Amino acid sequence: MTDPLDLRGTLCPLNFVYTKLRLEEMAEGEVLEIIIDDGESMRNVPRSLKQDGHRVLDVVKLEDGSYRLKIRRGLD
Repeated sequence: MTDPLDLRGTLCPLNFVYTKLRLEEMAEGEVLEIIIDDGESMRNVPRSLKQDGHRVLDVVKLEDGSYRLKIRRGLD
């Protein structure tokens, strides 16, 4: 697993774009950890990742109200 991608404070859709770019650098099946804000980011990013064929493995709410997601890279 790579270092976490901390996207707190990054607005939609840039947080999804940055996540997608990082996933494109990874091999199929590798796991990426991201940290995103609650609200619009948490509603949109997981849904968009699933639509792109990736799998959200785990979601944890952090003490500051943000979320840590583990994402398995899907097929090309």
